[in-house]
Amino acid sequence: MGFFALSLKAKPGNQFVAQTHDTNVLIVPIGGNTWTINGGSVHNKGLTDWTATATKIHTYVYLTKCGTLHLSLHMNPGGKNKLKITVQGISKEVIVEGVLEKEYYVGKWEHVEQGYVMLEMQGVTRSAASFGTVTSFGISGTSINSETTFVKDNNENYFYWGRRGPSVHLKYTLPSYDITEFYSEIKVPKGNDIIGSYFMANGFAEGYFGFQVNSLTERRILFSVWSPYATDNPASIPSEFKITLLKKGNHVHAGEFGNEGAGGQSYLVYPWKAGMTYQFLLRGQPQSDNSTIYTAYFFAPEENKWLLIASFKRPKTNTYLKNLHSFLENFITETGDQTRMAIYGNPWVRDTNGVWTSITSARFTADQTARKRFRLDYAGGVKGNAFYLKNCGFFFPSITIGSQFNIDKPKTPPVIDFEQLP
Repeated sequence: MGFFALSLKAKPGNQFVAQTHDTNVLIVPIGGNTWTINGGSVHNKGLTDWTATATKIHTYVYLTKCGTLHLSLHMNPGGKNKLKITVQGISKEVIVEGVLEKEYYVGKWEHVEQGYVMLEMQGVTRSAASFGTVTSFGISGTSINSETTFVKDNNENYFYWGRRGPSVHLKYTLPSYDITEFYSEIKVPKGNDIIGSYFMANGFAEGYFGFQVNSLTERRILFSVWSPYATDNPASIPSEFKITLLKKGNHVHAGEFGNEGAGGQSYLVYPWKAGMTYQFLLRGQPQSDNSTIYTAYFFAPEENKWLLIASFKRPKTNTYLKNLHSFLENFITETGDQTRMAIYGNPWVRDTNGVWTSITSARFTADQTARKRFRLDYAGGVKGNAFYLKNCGFFFPSITIGSQFNIDKPKTPPVIDFEQLP
């Protein structure tokens, strides 16, 4: 994609000088790096449906150094329109005119600071039905280098994954004995219960268990177990590889899931609240018929009791609980520009003799969106005597992937009457 257009700026004596990019131009696609407020639609090919002056378009890039920033737009105005672009509090207006897609140079910003930079765009006036369709920004200047970070292309569907944001994980350091139970707690601080968040408490080699914010009116406790048959389509799983539901709690929905592996899924619609601490208990019981039974319980402080979520039988599997972890992800692209975090505390594991051992160490990891440096807004660490995870929202700096976190050994193990569990 060639960027060649320029604008002319008047100088004393009616002389004109061309305003152009520096030679180190990078192309920032709208499709993987942009969110809108009050209208407008972001698709893989760019921005459409932009008709209102109240609409704000936010595109994010990460700069590793301070310096100058040249900016241009690649778009089809569809008429003659005036746009306003704001970077770090300084706004510039540009007239875009035509019915073909081309580049429009916006201007040069001095002294742009290092870190995540939001390019904010608004429509001022228009002669056409909309303010146009926009496919990308062009950026150059002394603040731009090979380490400038954004979602560069849609290979492997990374416009989607990039707008979801990076997923982050805690990989727990475990004792060497056979683990039958995994207990942990999560507290989501107020204001961090963003729609699209999945705060996963008890992850294991064959599945995951935690809670979600699904909409403004619905939240879920979610427990899933992958089938040993590798597929994203649950309908294609042979009967001998199917996950079997053994039991489920009151009002729990149970069925199958796909798209990210496939298997058995259960969830309870439950109005958990930010600012409160919730407890999760997972059991793993290998059976003599080369299967393993996984059972998930959620302690509801509002009801002061343990609730059964579900119990699934996984065939062709004979194992105790392994690869225990927690994670934080966003599953809705429209909220990938909002920060969320959670406190993951008091993790314990229990052996076959009923002895509890506390987990005091965890390694911080992240998904490919982070490892490819498409998004750098991820963090984890220790708060008080608990671990935390944080992602999305274009904060900085990030935490080094692979960092090891340690907490003090908790003094009191979980007190659970296993005979009374539903």
